Formats: sequence, C-alpha cells, structure tokens
Amino acid sequence: MAKASRKLLTVFECETRSGRKASTWRRDILLRRIPFVKLGRSVRIPEEVVDQLIAQGWREPITGQGVSA
Repeated sequence: MAKASRKLLTVFECETRSGRKASTWRRDILLRRIPFVKLGRSVRIPEEVVDQLIAQGWREPITGQGVSA
C-alpha cells in the first residue's frame, strides 16, 4: 500500500513548480510516461515524480571553457 504522507499535485501545480506546460503534463499522463493517481475524474501526480524530473534535467554550468559572459 502507498504511503499516506505522499503529497499529490494537480496538473497546474506541476506546471507552476516545474515550468513545463500543463498540456505537456497531460500528454505524459495520457501516454503513461509518468505515474499518476486517478481520483474520480481528477488526476494527481506524486510530488516525488515532479522533483525527480526536475533533478534529472539539472545541468551544472560549464566553467573554465573560455566562454565569456
């Protein structure tokens, strides 16, 4: 059984938190690319999924490569 303390986010909360459009989140849900919870007609995405996607996309800045700002 899932942990009861998991926070579930709406599509719009995911959009605000990640910067990805709501339509992108909906497409990923439709294509089952991400885990989600169906509550009646509502769909919720676990907070850990959003945090994981953000962490996977994180890139460190390149330093010392002769690039001037």
